[in-house]
Order: sequence, then structure tokens, then C-alpha cells
Amino acid sequence: MTLWTGIGLVSLAVWLYMLVARGGYWLARERDDGVIAAPMRWPAVVAVVPARNEADVIARSIGSLLAQDYAGPFRVVLVDDGSIDGTAAVAQGVGGSVEGRRRLDVLAGTDLPAGWTGKLWALEQGIRHATATADAPDYFLLTDADIGHAPDNVSQLIARAEQDGRVQVSLMAELSCASPAERFLIPAFVYFFQMLYPFAWVARRGRRTAAAAGGCTLVRRDALERAGGIAAIRSEIIDDCALARRLKAEGPIWLGLTRRAVSLRPYGGFLKIGGMISRSAYAQLGYSPLALAGTVAAMGLVYLVPPLLALLAEGPARWLGLSAWLVMAITFLPMLRFYRQSPLWGLALPVIGAAYTVFTVQSAIDFWRGRGGLWKGRVQAMAGDT
Repeated sequence: MTLWTGIGLVSLAVWLYMLVARGGYWLARERDDGVIAAPMRWPAVVAVVPARNEADVIARSIGSLLAQDYAGPFRVVLVDDGSIDGTAAVAQGVGGSVEGRRRLDVLAGTDLPAGWTGKLWALEQGIRHATATADAPDYFLLTDADIGHAPDNVSQLIARAEQDGRVQVSLMAELSCASPAERFLIPAFVYFFQMLYPFAWVARRGRRTAAAAGGCTLVRRDALERAGGIAAIRSEIIDDCALARRLKAEGPIWLGLTRRAVSLRPYGGFLKIGGMISRSAYAQLGYSPLALAGTVAAMGLVYLVPPLLALLAEGPARWLGLSAWLVMAITFLPMLRFYRQSPLWGLALPVIGAAYTVFTVQSAIDFWRGRGGLWKGRVQAMAGDT
């Protein structure tokens, strides 16, 4: 057996494992499709929305929350995190036009304390405000300012949480996928996330795997308090998954794909999306150079070796490369279907994987240059050490 045949065997073995033993992540079956029966009672919910310079989308986001058809007590708290574009004024204008159907509180955020990321400090302030009165909520809906919600989204989140006894129910919002760069990178972003955190394993009570999508996550107030609150994760860059790990220790959680929550802001071109990915990629590796080197090597073996063998090798090595490439493409098809993209994008997954490898290396370089986790003018990586 030649060296290249052996490498081809390893690559194919990895993809066969992904196909049959990685929690069925690629099937994308964990979704909030359909309608869940109403619970016996509708508990009180407060949506907490951190916002920093979101004037272009905040009217649609807050408007979608204020238009919820939720039958129980529900109000919205927006925390303006030092915006300079009139975000708070736009939100207040939306709140005033709803004619009192839902209550909207707009708070001016205070200065960022040492050791906190901006988003988490804003969430902390919103939660404190929501619990300062005697009518503290049963649940918090933690949602980003650029997410739009279908009218029944809160009802269905609560119905799932109450039916299954979940302490956290999170939705991976449908992301913008219109521009060429978005079609190239966005379906793969969700695909890779599912690969890292198979949603079926997240939902399984006996599994340690825990993850959430920070754009739309419902949490039980009492479970959050037992887990130490937002303060327990105050310096985390990947805060949604950090919170999920703590909450899963308190009870079962769930994460799924959705069309009920959608991203309102397009991601733009290749470099802008790359910057979004680079912001947290090195944090995912624990800021470890060894983990970075291992990741680059693994990405090369898993994504680049199959097409290289298929196109350049001969004999068994070529067939092994072709087989691995085919399995790779097959695993991408359900996500492409969810995002209404051509199945031919599956054949491009090696090139997409190479792009994500570059973004990961760039994330490490940004961190070494003191610009890790840069978001809206703030360098947030390793915030707990500053």
C-alpha cells in the first residue's frame, strides 16, 4: 500500500464516521417545523435585546417582538449599549406606535466594566431591570437586535420548553444567503457549527455536548440563576455555547434550525463574512497554537486531500479520494436544501473548507496582534484578563 493510498483511506474513514456516527448532524433534522400544542398555562416572558449601533434594523426587530401573538405576560427590554446612530430613539418610536399592546423598556447602558464583553454586560443590565420588580418573569428570551421573529415564535419556544421540560430552547436563525459570498460561506457556517455540536447530541440528556445560538435563545430564569447568571460567562467570546454548557448542567436543552427567526442584516462580501468568522475562531481553539496547528492539519486531511487525490492520483488512491469527496458532498446536501441552494455547492466544500481554514489562521493572527474578538470597536478576546 502506497503512502497516498493510506492517506486516502484515513480521509475516507473520517468522512464515513461523519456520515454514520456523528449524531446525524448533516441530516439537519432538529428543526422547529410544525406547531407544538399550547401548554396548560402561558408563563411570563421578558425579551432582552442588547443593541449597539443597530438603527438600520432595530425597527423591524423590535417591531416583530412587539407584534408577537403570545397569550401570556410578555414585555421587551432593549439595552442601548452606547450607540451613536440613534438606535434608542428608533426603538422608542416603534414602541410608541404599537398603541400599548406590548410594553417596551429602553435602557441606556452604563459603562463597560473590566472583564465583561459588551453584549454580555448589556444582557446583564437588561436581566437586572426585568427582575427588579415583584413580577419577575419565568423565562428570558435573549435575542440579538438584528433578528426578526415570526408572530408565533415566542409561543412556540415556550410550548417546546414547557412540553419537554427544557431549561433552554435555542434557534439557529435563518441567515442571509443572497450575495455570491453569502451563498459560498453561509450554509457552510451552519453546517460546520452542526458538525462541532451535533444538534441531536445537544438535545440528548445523557450527552455532555452543549451549544446554543445567541441570536435567539429562551432560558428559564431559575435555571439561569442556579447556573450563576450571565456573570458566570461575562468574558466569553463564544458566549452562547458557554451559557449552554452551564444550563445543561441544570436540565435538558434544545437547539434547532428555524425559519421563525431570521437575520435582518445582509453579511455583504467575502472579507466582511471572513471577519465575522475570524472574530471567534481562535477562541474556539482555546487560544492554543498547538490546537491551531492541529486544526490546520486536520482540515487539510479532511477537505483538501480527497479532491487532490481524485484529480492527481492514480489507482486505489484516486478512487479513495473520489469516494471521500462524494461522501463529503452528500453530507452538505441537507443544509444546501435548507438554504435553497444548488446541490452542486456540495462539490465546492473542499474550497469552502480551505477558506474557513484561512479565516481561522487570521483569527489567531488578530489575537496575537492584540485585536482578537474585535466587534464594533471593542477588542474583546480574553476580556477576563484585562
